[in-house]
Amino acid sequence: MKYQPISLSISQCRQSFCLTVLLCCILCLPLNGQNTGQERIIIGAERFDQYLPLLRGKNVALVVNHSSMVGKTHLADTLHRLGVCISVIFAPEHGFRGDADAGEHVVDGYDLRTGAPIVSLYGKRRKPKAEDLDGTDVLIFDIQDVGARFYTYISTLFYVMEACAEQSKQVLVLDRPNPNGHYVDGPVLDSRLTSFIGIAPIPIVHGCTVGELARLFVGEFWIYRPEQLLLSVVPCLNYTHSTHFTPLIPPSPNLPSERAILLYPSVCLFEGSTCSVGRGTETPFELVGHPDFPCDTFSFMPQPNKGNKNPLFAGNFCGGMDFRNLSVDSIRAEKQLNIRYLLDFYQEFPNKERFFREDLFFDLLAGNRQLRHQIIEGKSEAEIRASWEEDLNLYRNIRKKYLIYPE
Repeated sequence: MKYQPISLSISQCRQSFCLTVLLCCILCLPLNGQNTGQERIIIGAERFDQYLPLLRGKNVALVVNHSSMVGKTHLADTLHRLGVCISVIFAPEHGFRGDADAGEHVVDGYDLRTGAPIVSLYGKRRKPKAEDLDGTDVLIFDIQDVGARFYTYISTLFYVMEACAEQSKQVLVLDRPNPNGHYVDGPVLDSRLTSFIGIAPIPIVHGCTVGELARLFVGEFWIYRPEQLLLSVVPCLNYTHSTHFTPLIPPSPNLPSERAILLYPSVCLFEGSTCSVGRGTETPFELVGHPDFPCDTFSFMPQPNKGNKNPLFAGNFCGGMDFRNLSVDSIRAEKQLNIRYLLDFYQEFPNKERFFREDLFFDLLAGNRQLRHQIIEGKSEAEIRASWEEDLNLYRNIRKKYLIYPE
């Protein structure tokens, strides 16, 4: 594996330190890393001294979205103002500015602020073509992840790394914390169900930052021709996997709160059913419901909104479960994928034959065909968890080799 830690000369460090001080003043970044009595997490993108010298005289491609902020400024705008030549911007799901619906086609175009072309990596083209990388020397990946296998930004990471390996390009990951990085759980992906929402044999909750995943993808030879890829990761400072981290910017339109982010790995499994997960409400992924489910104790009505132009069951009352009363601390303390929500809802669902989607999308989310059958057969939570354990332990041992941060 060609994993290259960042190393700079003394002169480069001095020059970069002065530039960092200036940038911190411009971008309103605290220099001492303190925040309310605790050490402030410093993300990779803020560590200019570690990566700006590597970009001098280089043509740089960016894989970024609305979460790629450094202080109050987008990374693309920051680099452009510093004279970095941005050759192309690759836009993942939800687009470069993060205003597209989940699953909505993202079109190519140009960024008016930097003048760089924008190439969509969501839709028919999910992997950069050779011509997309022509003239590019370094590709930077800087996107906030939420720690779930089916969150598609890590699949985009996988594909851009593979494309860069094929073209012998350098990849630089500016790391960010994982808000669900404090545990590992769920079934490991069956490779026969590999898809854009399951790109590698990892569990639903993988417990890695994107920088750690990048190292894992290369080190385990999961991408094609990893020996041709020069990978560098700029780590975060003052972060461990047990650190309580909340993204300042919602990572996607349908994860607007910390509670939604923490519930997402568990509640997203309902998207493989015929139920609504609250898209089209103010609290997506904090609700689950269906028009056929009893509305006696709780109900909600999805309506089109900015992040959901055509939500499931729009204009219909859905009875179901309300997770908005759960505290963030109690969800974090569980440290496991909560399948009780799914098991309980299925048991109360009046028409079980119509619970799962006909296209078996549930199997892609679960990463295996077994979980759906276990739910239908009425298996207990303990029985289901026991069926994951062997593969999960194997993954945990693999993961340890690529961790950058302590547990």
